[in-house]
Amino acid sequence: MNDTVHDTERPDQQAYMAAVDLGSNSFHMVIARVVDGDIQLLHREKQKVQLAEGLNEQLVLSEEAIERGLSVLAQFADTLKPFAPQSVRVIATYTLRRAKNAATFLRRARTVFPFPIEVISGQEEARFIYQGVAHFEHFSGRRLVIDIGGGSTEFAIGEGLQPLRLSSRNMGCVSYAMQHFAQGRISEKRFARAILQAEQELEPIVSSFKAAGWQQAVGTSGTVKTIRDIIIGLGLSNNALELTHLLALKDHLVAQENSYQLDLPGLTDDRKLLICSGLAILIAAFNLLQIDQLVYIDAALREGVLYEMSDRLQHLDIREHSVASMQRRYDVDMAQAERVRNTALQLFSQVRSVWQLNDEDAMLLGWAATLYEVGLHINSSGVQKHSAYILQNANLPGFNQEQQQLIATLVRFHRRKIRLDDMPVFSLYQLSQVVCLLVLLRLAVLLNQKRRDDLLPEFTANAAMQTLELNLGRDWLTQQSLLAADLAAEQKALKKIAFVLDCPELAASSTVLS
Repeated sequence: MNDTVHDTERPDQQAYMAAVDLGSNSFHMVIARVVDGDIQLLHREKQKVQLAEGLNEQLVLSEEAIERGLSVLAQFADTLKPFAPQSVRVIATYTLRRAKNAATFLRRARTVFPFPIEVISGQEEARFIYQGVAHFEHFSGRRLVIDIGGGSTEFAIGEGLQPLRLSSRNMGCVSYAMQHFAQGRISEKRFARAILQAEQELEPIVSSFKAAGWQQAVGTSGTVKTIRDIIIGLGLSNNALELTHLLALKDHLVAQENSYQLDLPGLTDDRKLLICSGLAILIAAFNLLQIDQLVYIDAALREGVLYEMSDRLQHLDIREHSVASMQRRYDVDMAQAERVRNTALQLFSQVRSVWQLNDEDAMLLGWAATLYEVGLHINSSGVQKHSAYILQNANLPGFNQEQQQLIATLVRFHRRKIRLDDMPVFSLYQLSQVVCLLVLLRLAVLLNQKRRDDLLPEFTANAAMQTLELNLGRDWLTQQSLLAADLAAEQKALKKIAFVLDCPELAASSTVLS
């Protein structure tokens, strides 16, 4: 299936999409279509993987966990065979965010799963979760959203579709089960230790979240759903959860002594070893955030991903807002940013087919061109390093970790020496692709160094593998001795990374000047 099903004989054009969530406990896939601007879910798949269980204290993912993940991805790939790459979005969360050998998993995943896997930050995960809830069910006031995952727990406060506070804490039902309830053992002391650790993890965000305030508290995903189903099944509540219900369930679990022997309404076998750790985290959240009541909503990260995909189909890309916000925050010289962006994209349009670049590459290049000077806010000396640091560490909603890292890398090497050894290893991008984008950005910055709108002549660019021929016009370049010298220096800099920059007028102008 493609992004949009085009049929001239049918007026009800529909966009088919799939979102895949590689969580720390389970892998989820949802398939949907857009009907009259709304998302209609067509199919769901869920497979227990427990990636977080395979993450050791050194943050290395075990071979067994990798194999479990690859096996499920192969199954998902079979379901997604009819889909074009642009109609599928795959998001990876806590475990692949933390694992030191995540690159190994991603590299091996490409052999069984043809779609790119995006590792996202904790804040980005919280934003997607909030968007899923906000789109799923309207609420006129301010909302607190809690999602207890296998390796992390996400918290968000927002109003309408706008998130106001986002946080991801390193506590999850799989990791806490291994740490505090090993072999399914349950006791009052184990609960007390788990709750205390969760409260310590929550402490840094409590004052900020309580200051924001909320009128409704919402829980999402499997852990909260299971706790709610058990509490309703035991007759402790009809719907909403309160602290007294959670404490009553804790007492009931402690009396059982071991998770393996639990027999409770709403508790499936695959949740038995996780119920105590999930409950401890939820009790800690109730305690520190002073939550009165919490309701369950059946929407989370993957629904948020679907809604954002739908927005992009309508050309509403949140990344544009993130970039604009960054420009305002660091008082970027917008006229210069636009000059560099326009030049970079002019060059891009002339070389994209030969270098096999795509629309997404163009957007990332354009954003790097508009943000390359954010580091001037710190110091003009070493601006490329300052800018890269800010872009690498800023919260940029809508960008996955590699997209953000790619922009930071382009900006880091937009001037001076290019150190390939210092570049990160990407999963979503080839090194040759990164180098091509970097060359275009460097040239765009160099050609606009005088910060004038009326300076550049008409130019052309012709590309070959690891080669770019730039034609600026001989008469014009002979009048630009400083630029000619800088272009000659750029030729030498690119030659060190085995890239050839050819500028025929440069040799001619050098002869004239001599």
